[in-house]
Amino acid sequence: MYEGLLARRIIALFNLTITEAEIMSLIEQPKFQSQGDLAFPCFRLAKLLKQSPNQIALKLSKEIQEASFESVEASGPYLNVFLNKKLVSNSVLTNILLNRSAYGAHQFGNNKTFVIDFSSPNIAKPFSMGHLRSTVIGNSLAKIAEKCGYKVVKINYLGDWGTQFGKLICAYKRWGDEQQVREAPIKNLLNLYVKFHKEAEADSQLDDQGREWFKKLEDNDSEATVLWQWFRKESLHAFNHVYNLLNVSFDSFNGEAFYNDKMAETIRWLKAKGLVVESAGAEVVRLDESALPPCLLKKKDGATLYATRDITAARDRYHNYQFSKAVYVVGHEQSLHFNQVFTVLAKAGVNWAQKMEHVPFGFILKDGKKMSTRKGKVVLLEDVINDAIKLAEHNINVKNPSLPNKQQVAHQVGIGAMIFHDLKHYRLHNVEFSLDEMLRFEGTTGPYVQYTHARAQSIITKAELLSEDGFMQGLCDTWSWPVIKHLTAFPDKVESAFHENDPSQIARYLISLSQAFNKYYANVKVLTADDQLGARIALVNAVTIVLQEGLRLLGIAAPDKM
Repeated sequence: MYEGLLARRIIALFNLTITEAEIMSLIEQPKFQSQGDLAFPCFRLAKLLKQSPNQIALKLSKEIQEASFESVEASGPYLNVFLNKKLVSNSVLTNILLNRSAYGAHQFGNNKTFVIDFSSPNIAKPFSMGHLRSTVIGNSLAKIAEKCGYKVVKINYLGDWGTQFGKLICAYKRWGDEQQVREAPIKNLLNLYVKFHKEAEADSQLDDQGREWFKKLEDNDSEATVLWQWFRKESLHAFNHVYNLLNVSFDSFNGEAFYNDKMAETIRWLKAKGLVVESAGAEVVRLDESALPPCLLKKKDGATLYATRDITAARDRYHNYQFSKAVYVVGHEQSLHFNQVFTVLAKAGVNWAQKMEHVPFGFILKDGKKMSTRKGKVVLLEDVINDAIKLAEHNINVKNPSLPNKQQVAHQVGIGAMIFHDLKHYRLHNVEFSLDEMLRFEGTTGPYVQYTHARAQSIITKAELLSEDGFMQGLCDTWSWPVIKHLTAFPDKVESAFHENDPSQIARYLISLSQAFNKYYANVKVLTADDQLGARIALVNAVTIVLQEGLRLLGIAAPDKM
């Protein structure tokens, strides 16, 4: 907020062509209060203006005047800005209490359509911890996009097609028991899938049979189709149970199979543009000019591939939604695939190819290794959710046994702990699965932020003074100022998280705000009856609003009591 104000003053003073965003990226948060609230190093301007950074800092300190800036000082090559504490605190508290949950919202999305493809598990396999990352990162990015003014379309592009389903049908035909599968579909289908790969290591013909069954499925063989439809129905039922627990919803469940009857037209379209060539009996689009391997559209046996379906799906989505931006939240191991798909669309001459973006992320690891459904090394997400809720309920019974709605709060805290543990990490980093780590109620965890919100809410309840009147003089004491500065930063954090596809910025911000507030709470008697009582209550109220909204953007609830 105030970084932008400073950037605009610097640009205006020197009539610079450099953008506001570029100037803002240079502004720092000084470590020590004696260095001000904002610091601007003048080295970049020195190169542009052919002047010494010290001279530039001195000129800025003399000529920048702004009511929100109490003082502007030159310190060598740095410009140090001290904000007007009373004016800034008054402004931000008024803004938050007036706008409530709308505080921090932006309108640059201008109601344009933002399509986001996330979660997308494979049918006939359990919802494992490995699926958590795409689900919670995508859900958070969708909420952040809405906060920035976009109309969001959430797509669960189910993995309901491909050779693996031929292998599963083959396994079911060989070893499956219909009654067992009906009693526990996902568990028994997973066992069949794992057994297939184990047996295939000794019998290479099994892989060929799996491919044959998938070809039958593509050719609408009735037996293969009935089995596939059964597997899909049971999988969706199981998935939706997990999504309900996580409070995640979608606008479309059109998976890969939805595009089966549309891929031939896509290949004809690409052929008409002269892009398809034959290579060893297969049909490909060469991408030599982009230094990429050829994009394989159809194998020599006539079977289509992931790229064919994804290109078809992209065309269908643009036709249906006319998106301004389309995001794919898929693991980083698929980066080459999406690079090829986007490049093929660009070669085909569609201008909306530039509006598509792959948002990659790292793995969830167990004992330092990637989880593998194929080898049966899988931790079921629903089991972890249930364990998390039970542990949260145990902790609540120990700390606050008389808490009303204990089961509801345990649900909110347990699931919130899991989501926060994932989202506090930068998405490209791998995350080690650790139930104990994610469920700690101290430190940089979701329960810590939730408890801070509940603590602040309890002060509001005791105060019985929620009026916005009485704080017009603002706050400027040592302990409130760090909290005020954090509150002013929230809108910028939301915008930055959107542009960088990075929910961890929101998560880390909430930890920092919680730490600042808890220091404030430990050192200030909020409910002391004096002339700043209303201001202090307004500050606490503002903290509850921002913590609740920040948690909501991560897909996490904020209990009023814990």
